[in-house]
Amino acid sequence: MSSFAALVAGFTNPIETLADFDARVLLDAGCSPARVREFVKVHTAYYGKTRFTRKQANAIKVARSTQKSMDQLVYIESRVAPFPDPAEKWRLRLALLSVPGNYDTLKRRAKDIVPEVDKPAPEPTVRYGRSNKKRRPVTIMALEEDAAAIEFATRQNLKDGPAGPQMYEKLMAILGLRPSEDDTPSGIAPAVPRPLVLIPLDEHITIMKGDGDDVILGLTDGTTMTGAEFLAKNFGDVLEVAMFHPQEGPVNLYATQRFANQKQRDLARATMPTCPVPDCRHAADNCEVHHITAWSRGGLTNMNNLAMLCRYHNRTNDDDPAKPHHGRVENIRGAPMWRSPNGYLIPNTVHPFGAMTLLYGR
Repeated sequence: MSSFAALVAGFTNPIETLADFDARVLLDAGCSPARVREFVKVHTAYYGKTRFTRKQANAIKVARSTQKSMDQLVYIESRVAPFPDPAEKWRLRLALLSVPGNYDTLKRRAKDIVPEVDKPAPEPTVRYGRSNKKRRPVTIMALEEDAAAIEFATRQNLKDGPAGPQMYEKLMAILGLRPSEDDTPSGIAPAVPRPLVLIPLDEHITIMKGDGDDVILGLTDGTTMTGAEFLAKNFGDVLEVAMFHPQEGPVNLYATQRFANQKQRDLARATMPTCPVPDCRHAADNCEVHHITAWSRGGLTNMNNLAMLCRYHNRTNDDDPAKPHHGRVENIRGAPMWRSPNGYLIPNTVHPFGAMTLLYGR
């Protein structure tokens, strides 16, 4: 075995080695103190004092049999840390240790095993960092409706090229810091969600009866509101109604032109209120209309061939299905879904309020 292979072996099944763990030896060897602190937590869990000695011994056996790596053990401790009850910690730890596979598999399965911890929402705030080469970081934690309004305003009429620098200049103009460069008026208008009716009938009745406090509605700008907040927004007497077929999706609007009309954009936004690529957070309001079968390949501007994709994924989508590289979006039973280069269909669950999900449970 080579020296590198021996090093890897120590990290891929380290549960036995941890018995002789010594933090000072690692620190003296030049290891990161933060990394050493993570190792200390792992060592304490498996070899520290506990009244759950049987569970601890069983955990060591399971970790050995599933060949948990050091990184996996560190990740498991990070997931069980928020739970104050030691018994609950051990239950979750053993469940996570039993998951076979690599690091990514463990992270994916952990979402189903570890319950969500209800943390208080962070306070809206602004932070400023130190200047460096005439640049200075600004970090904002905003209310989601404020962030949606800012993002919408700064994404309007973006040109080809990186979006970030363009959005920065638009924001500076809105703040009045670029008065000589354009006539953009200062100020950002609040985001006013358009009330597309995507609500299952039973929940709509609940809202109209005035009992909508517990009904959560998803908007196409990536935010949410309760049914009670929906009524309080004073949208007026006119609502737009979108019709969806349980298999085909939104009602088809045929067009022979390349660019989608506003009704088609609205239906596409309602079908999938975010970019459909997994874990992409971009709201449909800030996305571009994408032809699932490319216009250059004969794809029509019909509802079953349209999806809302963010700028990045619209440009990296594999328009040629015979040459998979980045993955591509397909229409699956009326809703856009991403297919990986390896052929797997993976939904985006970041903002699960699309019409086909709300109306038909998918």
